[in-house]
Amino acid sequence: MNGAMRAVGRLWPVPVVVLLWELVTRYLEMLSFPPPSQIAASGYTMWLTGPAEQLWLTDAALENLPASVGRLLAGWVLAGIVGIGLGVALGRSPLLFRLVDPLVQFARAIPPPMLLALFLALFAIGPRMQISFIAFGIVWPILINACDGARHVDRQHLDTARVFGLSGRERLFRIILPSAMPKIFAGLRVSLSLALILMVLSELIGSVDGIGFQLLDAQRSYDFPGVWATIVMLGVLGYALNSAFLAAERRALSWHRSAKQTT
Repeated sequence: MNGAMRAVGRLWPVPVVVLLWELVTRYLEMLSFPPPSQIAASGYTMWLTGPAEQLWLTDAALENLPASVGRLLAGWVLAGIVGIGLGVALGRSPLLFRLVDPLVQFARAIPPPMLLALFLALFAIGPRMQISFIAFGIVWPILINACDGARHVDRQHLDTARVFGLSGRERLFRIILPSAMPKIFAGLRVSLSLALILMVLSELIGSVDGIGFQLLDAQRSYDFPGVWATIVMLGVLGYALNSAFLAAERRALSWHRSAKQTT
């Protein structure tokens, strides 16, 4: 009950902002900046006017939402596998780190949207291009955080593991990965937010489904309430993904918080 009251207390600016938005936009009467009431009506028509057997979701919602979320999660998981694996390897090998770090710093400095044409040339239009583009653009926070976490494992823990005769594999899964996990989760969280942005960018060119495609279609039709409704949907999706990730992080790192409280 107290948690629910705190959540409501944190959200009190939302209705205030929406009310001000409604008043200002009705006063200005700008076609490209519709009031929230029109945006809500357009979003309801776009997403929630389907039959009851489809949970009132429209065909557009059932076609575009799963496609976008699927590509986003596929790219994120791929980036997580590559980033954690390579990051831990770099973190535990000083020589490999010195050799590869300049390349990593160079690649992560390139703005991912600038590489969209390259991914189109390599993979052509389709899900493979979109997933690869998302994965490449978001792998760097995961890799760098995993590398940093693996480099700063407590030396006493590793020495104790050697004394007890733990193999390299056992040290990796019992000492190194758990110690690096808080950093890894931080990188995964940052990359999840970036994945949403790159998902939309990847769907703006040649895509036939997805939230980005629907956003572009509304823009071409000069459906400004539809454009804003799609943007709001992206915000809701981002908030839902972040909330789900935070819940998983709290559960996975509960041991870490307990250890910090006891020290």
